[in-house]
Amino acid sequence: MKKKLYLSQLFFWAVTLSSFAQSTQNYSNSASLAQRIKTLTSKYPSLIKSRTLTQTLGGKDIWMLTLGAQNADQKPAIAVVGGVDGKHLLGVEMAIGFAEKLLASSNTDSVKNLLNKQTFYVFPNMSPDATEQYFAKLKYERSGNATKTDDDRDGRMNEDGFDDLDGNGKITWMRVKDATGKYKLNPDDPRSLILADAAKGENGAYLLLQEGTDNDKDGLFNEDGEGGVNFNKNASFNYKNFVPGAGEYAVSEKENRALFDFLFDAFNVYAVVTFGPMNNLSSPVAFNPAGLSKRVITSWFEADVKSNALVSERYNKITKTKEAPKTQAEPGDFSQWAYFHYGRLSFSTPGWWVPKVAPDSAKKERKFTNDDPVAAYLRWAAKEGITDTYTPWKAVSHPDFNGKTVEVGGIDPFVLNNPPYKLVDNIVAKHTDFLVALAAMAPQIEFVNLKTEKVADGLTRVTLQLLNAGDLSTYTKIGDRSYFLKKIAVKVNAKNGQEVVSGRKSQTIDSLQGKEFRELTWLIKGNGKITIDAGCPTTGNKSIEVTL
Repeated sequence: MKKKLYLSQLFFWAVTLSSFAQSTQNYSNSASLAQRIKTLTSKYPSLIKSRTLTQTLGGKDIWMLTLGAQNADQKPAIAVVGGVDGKHLLGVEMAIGFAEKLLASSNTDSVKNLLNKQTFYVFPNMSPDATEQYFAKLKYERSGNATKTDDDRDGRMNEDGFDDLDGNGKITWMRVKDATGKYKLNPDDPRSLILADAAKGENGAYLLLQEGTDNDKDGLFNEDGEGGVNFNKNASFNYKNFVPGAGEYAVSEKENRALFDFLFDAFNVYAVVTFGPMNNLSSPVAFNPAGLSKRVITSWFEADVKSNALVSERYNKITKTKEAPKTQAEPGDFSQWAYFHYGRLSFSTPGWWVPKVAPDSAKKERKFTNDDPVAAYLRWAAKEGITDTYTPWKAVSHPDFNGKTVEVGGIDPFVLNNPPYKLVDNIVAKHTDFLVALAAMAPQIEFVNLKTEKVADGLTRVTLQLLNAGDLSTYTKIGDRSYFLKKIAVKVNAKNGQEVVSGRKSQTIDSLQGKEFRELTWLIKGNGKITIDAGCPTTGNKSIEVTL
């Protein structure tokens, strides 16, 4: 009897542990993210510090991780930000996964040296209220936080949300047979719908709506549910009022304010990397002189564009990503704010997109005639053996469309922005390699070509060149416009009996581009040794001793 009880208990724990292991092989909810952070801080206490920047109105923690050795805040830094849009779960995994992989390699000389010289500020999830919807009883794509919003401006809050008409626990799509519809079945794959092209004489046959009913009877569907405010629409650059998800005013949300307050005090940050919808790494931004002539600048400066191109080349070489779709920044986008208002080099990538697949001739597949992401996904998923990401269309009785054919189905939520979890580890590994390579491109100042020359009356002429040995500038060209970023400070430390006769004893140097140098010279009276110091928060400090 005891043996049977023991075996029964053993089986129970085996099943429990197996279930736990399987449950962790998925995107991280708030609880599992907190556990991953706790594990890191307990395993690498000398290399990581974690804290909560703030809590959302939904009670979720906004975590901040500081990766680096002692005096981390006094070293050049990269800010890594994930979860800027709640639909993009992959961004959270890329950010926390980077921290895990970097620290797991912290016993190697290269990573040990990196963490001694530089710092990474990692913010894994800026939209935890929204990403939690992936794990909810009713799954649907959500970008906004828990702030109650009146998106349709009718004086009521959250009165017209989604409805699960087919009872499968996820919000997909409705296609309604209607002569006024603008959509038609995709000839490449009738499981998806595309817009009919009126210019080609095409007629639409369907209305295409997200699954739900017109709860407030205003003629619109699902326009005022638990929308909340989208972190990635609430930044101050190019902010637009009265847009659903934008908030009542720029930086209205606790999450945005907490992150921005920290970053504005972090003068050591020289680059921001965002894992989100925007992509200026696969294809760098283009220089637009007209955008610089406006009162509100809308173009990157040419020198910063060159830096973006250099980093983009490195990114593509390391990650080997290709055929990235073109992206357009929404108003209030965080990555745009990081350049235009924060004044740092700002790099952003979604990390993954639906791969293009050549037609399988054995299956008599044809080349697509339409650029439809749903059809592209379905072909790729079939090739990879991926299932359970599409809901077959099913007729339902709909109270708002009496007498019309209404079907619910289509592509499932989240799958177009997030790959199957089995692909995540490889994506994280490649982007960890990229972040390490980006850190190797950091601005770093060096004293080179020191010359001393004795001249008359006990004077010594000291000449040297201050070189930025890194690939990236000490600060951006747009930083010149803000008057907020720190310049390189140079100081000659003279002792008793020594005097700087010519040349500034203390001075500041404007930004040095990668591999650029500035020649400095002084006439100094006296004998013995002096030291010359130079540095700024984005480069660290250097000192050189000179014998007069």
